Amino acid sequence: MALPAPGPYSRVAAMLPELLKFGIVGGIGTVVDLGGAALLHGKYHVEPLAAKAVSTSLATVVTYLGSRFWTFKHRENQELSREAVLFVALNLVGLAIAEVVVGLVTYGLGLHGQLEYNAASFVGTGFGTIFRYFAYRRWVFLAPGERTDAAQDAAPLVPDYPPWELDPAYFAPAAAQPAAAQRAAAAPAAPGGPRPSGRHRKS
Repeated sequence: MALPAPGPYSRVAAMLPELLKFGIVGGIGTVVDLGGAALLHGKYHVEPLAAKAVSTSLATVVTYLGSRFWTFKHRENQELSREAVLFVALNLVGLAIAEVVVGLVTYGLGLHGQLEYNAASFVGTGFGTIFRYFAYRRWVFLAPGERTDAAQDAAPLVPDYPPWELDPAYFAPAAAQPAAAQRAAAAPAAPGGPRPSGRHRKS
């Protein structure tokens, strides 16, 4: 009897430990992101988008370390350089999502207050976090045994030949000869005796 396919509840339950870890790491990253942006923009009067870019970059470093060595530690790790490039690229997309929200609120709606900026930063970070979670699972921290198409394409296209070895049949004729015949063939001919070739001189 075939078992029913796992429903949405089963899938969420299986993802729950990972989601909790991601939430903790993401919470720390959010403090760095939102706190850094508010500090840079509110106290040091850094331009809104620049403040958000700096704080998100710092949060990216924190979340990468937490994700690689704790949240997704059980998943298959790729080559470090490729993994880091993918992580940074996906975080740039998440940053773009947050910047769009901040830009719409600050420049589109003309709301320049600190409260409005913090709210826009929070909403933008939330959308970016949702995107990053599913993107990390799909492209960066892979499930055990899973490989991306790019990783498969990068595999060397060299046939997997078996290790070379000498064919035992090569030695079969010599091995089939009797030991005495082998010794006689190897021994030098006696003086006046028959030639090893078996031919006789004509008189």
